Amino acid sequence: LLRRLARLEDSRQRAAELFRWLLAPVAPAEFLGRHWERAPLLLRRGDPGYYAGLFSTADFDAALRGGEVHFGTHLDVTSYAEGVRETHNPSGRALPAVVWDFYQNGCSLRLLCPQAFSPTVWHFLSILQEQFGSMAGANTYLTPPGTQGFAPHYDDIEAFVLQLEGKKHWRVYRPRTDAEVLPQFSSANLTQAELGEPVLETVLEAGDLLYFPRGFIHQGDCLPDAHSLHITVSSYQRNSWGDFLEKLLPAALQMALEEDVEYRRGLPMDYLQYMGVANSDTVDARRTAFVEKVQSLIKKLVDYAPIDAAVDQRAKSFLHDCLPPVLTQSEKAQSVYGFPARWQDGGPCNVDILITKDTEVRLLRHGIVRLCNEEAGVMLYYTTENSRVYHKEEPKFLELDPEYTDSIEFLLSSYPNYVSVANLPCETLEEKISLATLLFEKGILTTKKPLAKI
Repeated sequence: LLRRLARLEDSRQRAAELFRWLLAPVAPAEFLGRHWERAPLLLRRGDPGYYAGLFSTADFDAALRGGEVHFGTHLDVTSYAEGVRETHNPSGRALPAVVWDFYQNGCSLRLLCPQAFSPTVWHFLSILQEQFGSMAGANTYLTPPGTQGFAPHYDDIEAFVLQLEGKKHWRVYRPRTDAEVLPQFSSANLTQAELGEPVLETVLEAGDLLYFPRGFIHQGDCLPDAHSLHITVSSYQRNSWGDFLEKLLPAALQMALEEDVEYRRGLPMDYLQYMGVANSDTVDARRTAFVEKVQSLIKKLVDYAPIDAAVDQRAKSFLHDCLPPVLTQSEKAQSVYGFPARWQDGGPCNVDILITKDTEVRLLRHGIVRLCNEEAGVMLYYTTENSRVYHKEEPKFLELDPEYTDSIEFLLSSYPNYVSVANLPCETLEEKISLATLLFEKGILTTKKPLAKI
C-alpha cells in the first residue's frame, strides 16, 4: 500500500487515498456525513491480512530489543481486574525479560509511541496527518488472553481501532450527558455501575476496524482463547472551534484595544454597586445599560478578529506536532538527504550545492510548510527536521525577507508541478538561487533531477 501511494505525485492525494483505504468499503463522504463526531462505525472485513506489515508482535519484540524503550515514557504495563485499574511500571529501560514476564502474568502492554520504533507506522501516520490537518498519533496495545488492561473511560480524540492480531471483545457506550459530547479532555477511570447499556458490542478480529468519536465510553477485554494486538490511530485532540477561538479572541481584543477608543474608555465608577452575582436579581436601568454595552463591544469585536492570522497560528502548532515526512528512494536522491557530500581521498568532495536558474524544483510535500506573519517578521515553519517523538524538537522555522513571500506562495500553488528557479518571483536571479538553495538545504525543496551523481 505505501509503495503504491508513493507513486502518487501529490501528497494530498496520497493522504486521501490512505484515508479511503482505512475506511474501505465505506466511502469517506459517507463516513464523514454519518459517523465522524457522531456515532461509532464497525467494519468487519473478513480479511486477517488487511493490515499485514503495519505492526506486529514481532515488531513489538524488536522495539524492546532495540534498547530504547523505557517504562513510563514509552511503555505502560497495566491491568484491570475486579473494578481496579493498576499501572505496574518499574523504572528504567523496558528489558524484554521483564516485559514478557509481566505479559505472561496477565498484564497488558501499551506502547505509547510506536512511530518512534516502527518506520512503517511512522510512514503511515506521516501521510494520514495531512488528511486530518491535525496530528495523527498512535498507541499499540498487546493484551493476554482472558484479561482486560484498562477501565471504562472516554477520550478526547477521534479513535480508529485497527485489530492487527488475535481478537478482542469491545463495548462502546454513548456519552452520559451533553457536557460529555465531544469533550475537551479525557475522563477518569469509570466504574461499571456508571455505565448504561452499550450502543455497540462486538468482537474485533484481525483486519477489522472500530471507530468511535471522542466522548464515547469504551472498554475492551480479551476472550480466553486468544491474545489481542491492536493499534489505535488518533486525531483531532484540541482541534475544535472553541480551541480556535481561544487563539482568535485574545488577538481580536488586542487589535480592538489598539484601534478603537471605545474599548479603552473606563468602566462606570459605580458599576460594582449594581453588577455582580449579589445584584443579579436587581431590577436597575444601569444594569441593563451595562449588559447592553458589553454585548455591543463583544459583537463589534468580530470586526477586529484576525481570522487568517489565528488560522496560521493553529497551523504553526500543527506543524510542530507533525511527524517528519518519510522519503521515497527517488525523493531522497533528489533532496539534500541524498546529496553525495562525503569525505574521500583525504578531503571533502561533492560539497557544493549547485542550483542554477534552470534547476527545476518543487516542495517535498504540500503540507510541510506554513508561512506566518508575526511581530518578529515573516516566518516559514516546516516539518522536515521534526522528531518522530512528539515535541522532542523545538518548532523549526526560517525567518524570511518579506520579499520572499510571493515565492513561497508560488511554490505552494505550483505543487505538485516542478518550476524552474528562474520563474520564482524574486527581483534578482541571485535572490532566486539563494532562496532555492536555502530551502533545498532544509529538505523543503526537491529537484526534478539529482543535483550530483556519486
